[in-house]
Amino acid sequence: MATCLGLFPPSPAGKTFQLNHKSPPLFSSPKPHITPSRKSRYGIQSSKFGSFLDLKPESKPEFLDFDLSWFDPADRPRCFDVIIIGAGPAGLRLAEQVSGYGIKVCCVDPSPLSMWPNNYGVWVDEFESLGLVDCLDKTWPMTCVHIDDDTTKYLDRPYGRVGRKELKTKLLENCASNGVRFHKAKVLNLEHKEFESSIVCDDGIELKASLVVDASGFASTFTEYDKPRNHGYQIAHGILAEVDCHPFDLDKMVLMDWRDSHMGNEPYLRANNSKIPTFLYAMPFDSNLVFLEETSLVSRPLLSYMEVKNRMVARLRHLGIRVKTVIENEKCVIPMGGPRPKIPQSVMAIGGTSGVVHPSTGYTVARTMALAPIVADAIVECLGSTRMIRGRPLHHRVWNGLWPLERRCTREFYSFGMETLLKLDLNGTRRFFDAFFDLDPYYWQGFLSSRLSLRELLFLSLSLFSNASNPSRFDIVTKCPVPLVKMMGNLALETI
Repeated sequence: MATCLGLFPPSPAGKTFQLNHKSPPLFSSPKPHITPSRKSRYGIQSSKFGSFLDLKPESKPEFLDFDLSWFDPADRPRCFDVIIIGAGPAGLRLAEQVSGYGIKVCCVDPSPLSMWPNNYGVWVDEFESLGLVDCLDKTWPMTCVHIDDDTTKYLDRPYGRVGRKELKTKLLENCASNGVRFHKAKVLNLEHKEFESSIVCDDGIELKASLVVDASGFASTFTEYDKPRNHGYQIAHGILAEVDCHPFDLDKMVLMDWRDSHMGNEPYLRANNSKIPTFLYAMPFDSNLVFLEETSLVSRPLLSYMEVKNRMVARLRHLGIRVKTVIENEKCVIPMGGPRPKIPQSVMAIGGTSGVVHPSTGYTVARTMALAPIVADAIVECLGSTRMIRGRPLHHRVWNGLWPLERRCTREFYSFGMETLLKLDLNGTRRFFDAFFDLDPYYWQGFLSSRLSLRELLFLSLSLFSNASNPSRFDIVTKCPVPLVKMMGNLALETI
């Protein structure tokens, strides 16, 4: 969000606490003050101690019971102001925002009422600023980062899990009240003319609109790129599980656990992890229900999914976590960094395919929720006016609404951060985050939430270098020149 400091209020005053100890921290497990709505009462299907890969998820695909306004194939003409491909968080948020101005919107998705499969985590202050805090089904007042066996940092910034049902229901309700039409189909083809675009669906229906927006996710083939897509990749394996017990404090979300002591008897895993490290991300709901995710922050090429799962098995065994039931599991692959889409082009994009994923962290949901109203304003300025700006002028305004110059420049800086992380091994990564979370909370919070200006990012870099250990400074000096030169070149091209 770079230039979008106005999207969020200034970061709340926060503190970073650091404990140095000679053994892994001991955690207490008090009774939670919030009972998760998704807790299940399934029969016991225990795994062997620490091994869970053979357990099948107990949950079934869920669908919302909601009365949508469906597109009627008998309607003529089949024309809208805006067609949005995809009913994920990005697509529904944009549909909600655009339709609120009286713009005729149709949202096309193969299953508009199915629940989203992934768990989304956000900083609570981000959703508070957007009026979406009621869509969080669990919050933790503090987060923690385990740098290694001797160092843990406690971050005074609340974290929350997005209630997928709550958020989707809220967006659908707003869409329905604004008159959004829905069509249950898969889009096969797009065709663009000078002032109009059309889509062809797998049911043979053809729909037309002044603007088509691609919100169908990373795998989309509708959004064009004019540069090689040399993304980094974040990959994770996560489970929502019932366990005998776990060692996590119930009032703390584990943002990152970089410890590798669980690989002491796994020399092959340990050697690979020292080169391309993974960390544990954990959301404890109560003493027997927890979401656990082993994550590769970024790699190129993509780290093996089986490697990630094997590391998770070793970690849970070491932590003494015996999985009784896997309620949900998920494979998460997020392309990070790389080029932005071609600007402008005849199809607009929002969400994963638009380049808004944080190149250094993979955070997407909160940023998309914040940027959708900005894109909606640009659309309304063109299609809501009496003069009806369409065609190339429309595409130019909408794309530049999403990617103004300042936001393009700050994205280059965040991509520089990703390219730097790609060059760090486990020890280098630990040293980086040890220094990063010692920064003034305004800066590390702003960086993670994509809300720092270019000037603030430059100040962050200088502060990070001055606070870093000598080995970390050596990493920066020896491994950053090539990404730095690339970033400077891209910034020069952006400002020409």
